[in-house]
Amino acid sequence: MSTTPKPRPRSPRNKTIRLSEAEVQRYRSRLLRLSGPVTLEKLLDRTICQDALEVFPWLPSRSVDLLFLDPPYNLSKTFGERSFARMSLADYEAWMEQWLSQLVRVLKPTASVYICGDWRSSAAVQRVAERHFVVRNRITWEREKGRGAKHNWKNCSEDIWFCTVSNEYTFNVDAVQLQKRVLAPYTDSYGRPKDWQQRGKERFRLTAPSNLWTDLTVPFWAMAENTDHPTQKPEKLLAKILLASSNEGDVVLDPFLGSGTTSVVAKKLGRRYIGIEMDEYYCCLAEYRLERAAQDATIQGYADGVFWERNTWAAQQAQRLARSNRSSATQLKLLSSD
Repeated sequence: MSTTPKPRPRSPRNKTIRLSEAEVQRYRSRLLRLSGPVTLEKLLDRTICQDALEVFPWLPSRSVDLLFLDPPYNLSKTFGERSFARMSLADYEAWMEQWLSQLVRVLKPTASVYICGDWRSSAAVQRVAERHFVVRNRITWEREKGRGAKHNWKNCSEDIWFCTVSNEYTFNVDAVQLQKRVLAPYTDSYGRPKDWQQRGKERFRLTAPSNLWTDLTVPFWAMAENTDHPTQKPEKLLAKILLASSNEGDVVLDPFLGSGTTSVVAKKLGRRYIGIEMDEYYCCLAEYRLERAAQDATIQGYADGVFWERNTWAAQQAQRLARSNRSSATQLKLLSSD
């Protein structure tokens, strides 16, 4: 059980979520702890505060549509009051095998699995995944944060392995298109745009999703989703995965929930969720974010059914304004015709 971190001075503009001791007490009462096998109904839309390895044997079989795994990478890292120590690649692979093999049972035959890693752990992730699933792709996403290196390439990317249980699985390709800037706006012989549209002062094209993601922003102090979790994933990243590989009402499981991003995005997108996290404070952060998601379902970087590149807020606003103006004009036309 963790305690509330000691507050540090913050800028008034800092939006990082921090819970008071009273809030921790409040959200602690919502957390679930298992002592034996349970039905799916008792787990849905809950946060389980427990060591995931204790919980796995008690999860119901063939109940999960989408499994998102963001385990500790093979790095020495501190998470709240717990630490993970770097080990040999062989030992890391054995550690992954120990718990991943237990999760195969809980997946539906049509389920998809996404496993996060970095360059140090990616080889072990692939080997373990290939023993249990059909490995379909490796997504590489740009983590624009990162320290420069004088004697090596700057480390600013991470991998996500996309797997399925079988050859029958969900993939909603049209739900994860990217609105991308057009640098060379071609037109036809009549001067009409070729596969692009004007958005305010800029030109954009809807493009098919690829396995290279460069449009993500790692949460930081100016973002409302930011917490003090050291390896928090962007909501936008989870939105891509959930929209592509699940449908509304599907069950999403995250056994390394951290501060709750997977559950929060699942709630915003109409999915059911089960989150497991051993650190109590992070669980309380997840519950706070879930409560806030009920009032605000927006996901930064995802709007109007498409994903947008970074630094396109003005164009997004212009599109919303144009749509609002069209809607107002339609209403006036209908009123005038009565």
